[in-house]
Amino acid sequence: MGKFGIKPTADGGYMFNLIANNGQVICTSQVYKSLATCKAGAESVRTNCAVDVEDQTVEGYEQVKCPKYEMYTDVAGKIRFRLRASNGEIIAASQAYADKASCLKGIRSIGAHAPDAEIVVQELE
Repeated sequence: MGKFGIKPTADGGYMFNLIANNGQVICTSQVYKSLATCKAGAESVRTNCAVDVEDQTVEGYEQVKCPKYEMYTDVAGKIRFRLRASNGEIIAASQAYADKASCLKGIRSIGAHAPDAEIVVQELE
């Protein structure tokens, strides 16, 4: 079972990381204005973690309706994903991966960890 680690940001907002059993960060949220909206964002990841992947790394890719994962190539040529809610808002984003297989493994890891993940609020360091 993973956890959603919510922490305050220096500017007074909140963000979360979904953390796997081994301590690795699977995905990260945007900065939310309040703790309540950050917790709602974590719940949205739980709700939307079992959706289709839109592979934007291939030319002429098939568009998928939200909610969805978008797998894409960043400006440095690395593969990343972002999870979009049904309203199209990005609710989580990944680290950079060297290849698509690793990125897809990260997406599957959300499905394995998010549904039962505990929400833990951390103190500002």
